[in-house]
Amino acid sequence: MFIDHAKIFVRSGNGGTGGCSFRREKFVPHGGPDGGDGGTGGNVVVTASTRVTTLLDLKYRRHYEAKAGAPGQRANRHGRSGSDVTITVPVGTTIKHAETHDLLADLVTPEQSAIVAVGGKGGKGNARFATSTNRAPRTFEEGVSGEELQLDLELKLLADVGLVGFPNAGKSTLISTLSAARPEIADYPFTTLQPHLGVVPLGEYDSFVMADIPGLIQGAHRGKGLGHQFLKHIQRTRFLLYLIDISEGTPDDPVNTLHVLQEELSAFDQTLGQRAFAVVGTKVDSQGNGQRHRDLRRYCREGQMAFFPISSATREGLEALRAFLAQHLHEIEAA
Repeated sequence: MFIDHAKIFVRSGNGGTGGCSFRREKFVPHGGPDGGDGGTGGNVVVTASTRVTTLLDLKYRRHYEAKAGAPGQRANRHGRSGSDVTITVPVGTTIKHAETHDLLADLVTPEQSAIVAVGGKGGKGNARFATSTNRAPRTFEEGVSGEELQLDLELKLLADVGLVGFPNAGKSTLISTLSAARPEIADYPFTTLQPHLGVVPLGEYDSFVMADIPGLIQGAHRGKGLGHQFLKHIQRTRFLLYLIDISEGTPDDPVNTLHVLQEELSAFDQTLGQRAFAVVGTKVDSQGNGQRHRDLRRYCREGQMAFFPISSATREGLEALRAFLAQHLHEIEAA
């Protein structure tokens, strides 16, 4: 099950109370105060890992509390610090304060960590308050309370290439043909109900990651259809492929379909309208008289947009598309 959002409660550990004791031994005439400091409370740490791919675990366990620091002991022994609690999340997770919506962390690399709740500081023991005029202080400090807060965690997939298109445009078929990903494929709208990632090999030692984003419809950025749930995943991609169905019998005008997709992405996030992209005409093996194919090709040529007619069923045009993506991604990385 793919879960990309979770709300959890976290609490860091309280600081330990400072000790209050006096050294009294038979042959030590000048004992004095010897209460140690309290230990520091444990932190709540969030760490990104490639070992997990969704926030599913956080749906079932929503409370995380770190250990409190131990109180100070006699003989100037400081209390033990509380142990941290570590929450493991997928790479690409953003963490926000649930009430203020402030961004606390954006974990985009493996093993990247962030302390989201700092443990309380331990209190001072009475040995810290001894002076030349107050040699037997009974003063000590309570430990500082830990932090507690509600967190909103949201996963945005990290991919090199994002597939964008209307339902049944051929996104799932394309990613299953180019990679080992196996999304559900069927001849009805909204077959894909969750994003899929696939690794596309480039020769023996190179590859790139492709993301299949569930189908968008007009008005998706305002909450229509299913696509609005997954638009955030496109924000992480470096390159976009707009997949347009050019098969015979498809009622939508291919050029207008491209306009609608571009407008939806720009309305959701203006930077997506400036993201590098190419246009892919899918199902070219079923193009009929080819009028839809010609219209879309002509429009892309006039707008100086890269255009690739493909068929995932017959594999026509796939190698040309793969080579183009490899070259373009290398150029983006080198820039």
